[in-house]
Amino acid sequence: MSCCYTSLANFFLLALACSSLISAYDNGPPQDYCVAVDDPSKAVYVSGKFCKDPKYVTVDDFAFTGVDIPANTSNDLGFHTTERWITQFPGLNTQGIALARQDYAEGGMNPPHWHPRATELFQVYQGEIKAGFVLSAQNKYTSFTKILKAGEGMVFGEGLTHFAINVGKGPAVAFSGFNHENPGLIRHANSLFDANPPINSSLLARALKMKQKEVEELQMAFRAESMGNTSKHK
Repeated sequence: MSCCYTSLANFFLLALACSSLISAYDNGPPQDYCVAVDDPSKAVYVSGKFCKDPKYVTVDDFAFTGVDIPANTSNDLGFHTTERWITQFPGLNTQGIALARQDYAEGGMNPPHWHPRATELFQVYQGEIKAGFVLSAQNKYTSFTKILKAGEGMVFGEGLTHFAINVGKGPAVAFSGFNHENPGLIRHANSLFDANPPINSSLLARALKMKQKEVEELQMAFRAESMGNTSKHK
């Protein structure tokens, strides 16, 4: 039980840290809250998003659960993320903050990706994780990596490629805070090989210095995996 309390405490520390980023980054939300809702009949329109009418708002709109539960990492990456972004936690709407738990199997990895709308504050809770990020072309794609142990962390700038891999023995757990309620996620490999409609394979082959047949094989593999994941959620 103490483990759960500690992990949640770490979560809230990340949230506070991200709040300081927000204050320096934008003007803040235009009202105290704006709970996202899909049903316009129960909504008012505020700041470009339908928000739940205050008379329908309850305390449950501002609470979340589940981040203390280890996720299933039985997949090709040995990795799973439990997000508390606006989709899973509508009360975050307009608040400029989000959280996530990351579970890694031994050797599991979170492949290179980036968040188009948020800086990420990454903290290891259990195990040893090698994490890093890559700067832009302006900085000659300089990369920074470091092995992080429990209680240690790293910041990934908005829009920068970053990644993490469990290099310790046994499973690893990390928590992340974001300074946007909808950080967005773009995995590099998926964006190249699982685009819909597909990116021209000849173009990719030239850009990546690969054979066109190799590119097409990767496109087929990523597409098959994507369709398989989609069917599992139906």
